[in-house]
Amino acid sequence: MADKFDVIVIGAGPGGYVAAIRAAQMGLKTACVEKWVNKEGKTVHGGTCLNVGCIPSKALLETSHKFVEARDHYAEIGIDVGEPTPNIAKMQEFKEGVIAKNVGGISALFKANGVTALEGTGKVVSDKQVEVTGQDGETATYDAENIVIASGSVPVDIPPTPLTEGLIVDSSGALEFDEVPKRLGVIGAGVIGLELGSVWNRLGSDVTVLEAMDAFLPMVDKDIAKEGQKLFKKQGMDIKMGARVTGSEIKDKEVVVKYSDANGEQEQTFDKLIVCVGRRPYTEGILSDDVGIKLDERGFVFVDDQCRTSVPGVYAIGDVVRGPMLAHKASEEGVMVADIIAGHKAEMNYDTIPSVIYTSPEVAWVGMNEQDAKEAGIEVKTGSFPFSANGRALANNASEGMAKVIADAETDRILGLHIISQHAGELIAQGVIAMEFGSSAEDLALTCYAHPSTSEAVHEAALAVDGHAIHMANRKKRK
Repeated sequence: MADKFDVIVIGAGPGGYVAAIRAAQMGLKTACVEKWVNKEGKTVHGGTCLNVGCIPSKALLETSHKFVEARDHYAEIGIDVGEPTPNIAKMQEFKEGVIAKNVGGISALFKANGVTALEGTGKVVSDKQVEVTGQDGETATYDAENIVIASGSVPVDIPPTPLTEGLIVDSSGALEFDEVPKRLGVIGAGVIGLELGSVWNRLGSDVTVLEAMDAFLPMVDKDIAKEGQKLFKKQGMDIKMGARVTGSEIKDKEVVVKYSDANGEQEQTFDKLIVCVGRRPYTEGILSDDVGIKLDERGFVFVDDQCRTSVPGVYAIGDVVRGPMLAHKASEEGVMVADIIAGHKAEMNYDTIPSVIYTSPEVAWVGMNEQDAKEAGIEVKTGSFPFSANGRALANNASEGMAKVIADAETDRILGLHIISQHAGELIAQGVIAMEFGSSAEDLALTCYAHPSTSEAVHEAALAVDGHAIHMANRKKRK
């Protein structure tokens, strides 16, 4: 007789491992299936995010940022360190150490909470059974009252640039370079492309980003996107918009890329090429044909607002379902689903999921941007404030960027907050919390902020919604 669990989670990424821990905390007998194997052949938890995504990329972003600070900016604030040189091997060693600590932490949390870790590839073979195939090919079947599919996503490949080991790589391969490429091409000016391009640009690569779309970061408020494009160009990244890649060829260990733009057919040669054109849900092979769970044409699992699939007792969360492919979105869905399975009422607010691009400066946003609000027929009023007028930002020698608050013109309710600045990913939480509580711009304007702090820029942007910012020229007078 097969082992039986109250909950079996397929996938131990940010959605899956959180769902498993939460379910165990609710007193449910829980197992989590994971197939990820590290370089030593050991099964590890954390999925893409912890192993080849969010965490390792941030380690390299931070080390490369510190290198640029030492090389270009320490002397400006009175620290003479000579000419620093990047030690790529040591940076990679640091990155691997960060990964090890994170994935080890999840394994410890599983043990502490009583989650059974199942090693292998999980497959739903009926609405109440999961088949697990180990590395040795042996299979075992487990019964479950509830199943949570949290299998994540994988990078999208495109026919013009088939992956070629060491030369044409995806986002995972871009984290493994053992030396700085002299000429680096990046296909895609989205979150991943800009972050990875930033890493190697800082360390000395001549980076060219090829983006098929004509608009830069269209999901970001136009004023923030414009500022970002200007700053990234200033840092040395050549971002070519409207550049549609049509083919590639390997010649003498170099990559020749062909693309078309407004000027016709173009060609450029790189030492390495990173393909960052998006991700797709990983649903191949995890569902038996007779299970009855419905997928759309792109492979996403159909779910309702509370992540229920078309089969009772089976849920799907994270990158395999609708919504942004973000680790924190997956985690919150995992908590919601575990709570529902445990008999509690639970839901999540998809309108207040923040997004962050961890470039320097960082770009962060939550809610609507100005152009989307206008397209939706909402009359808005906005307030912006530059970090060049913020005392703490000036003291930090990081005064680039701005904060922008978007509010409903009639009700004053905050519709969105967009920031480009140092630590924007931390500052954006103010907007998330404010929007969760249905705050108005006036609520933020009447809040007492610590001084000096970079968060005061958000305060001033809220004040500026009605023309009342203190530290910039106002267009309106208080009545």
